[in-house]
Amino acid sequence: MSDFDQKLAQHISGLSKEQQPERDLWRGIELGIASQQREASNEESSSSTVTSRQWTAIAASVCVVTVLWFAAPFAFNADESRSDGYALIDAMSMQQQQQVNSLLASYQSTPALTQDWQEQLKELDDAADVIKAALKDDPDNSALIKMLHHVYQQQIALIERVHAPKWQQI
Repeated sequence: MSDFDQKLAQHISGLSKEQQPERDLWRGIELGIASQQREASNEESSSSTVTSRQWTAIAASVCVVTVLWFAAPFAFNADESRSDGYALIDAMSMQQQQQVNSLLASYQSTPALTQDWQEQLKELDDAADVIKAALKDDPDNSALIKMLHHVYQQQIALIERVHAPKWQQI
């Protein structure tokens, strides 16, 4: 063994076998755990509100589809200029209107965070009307249906964002 190796081995053997942290780490760990628990409980409470809205939307969708399924033979006949494909657009529009009305009613007592949100909602309504007019000519156009669905999602997101409680905002 070289002289350097001997000195290194001697120095290593002289070191303490246990290393102590420079400060007490338990307080930081405890705060981190408590913070995660608070965040988890906040997420659970906010996600339960979203979940109940989602269940309401699913139930409304099922009701609309059921009504359309049974009413379609009576409501549509061969003389009508509309195709059966437009029934989906009608159902989407009806469901959207019900969901918007439900949200607005639930947020009636909550003050809006901005003043021009109704103008934005009107612009989204106008965009939906333009897309629905295009869908009357081509009711099976999947790109237009996706666009309409996206506009409807933007309306819901706008209403929820404008009326979100301050504790939910980042």
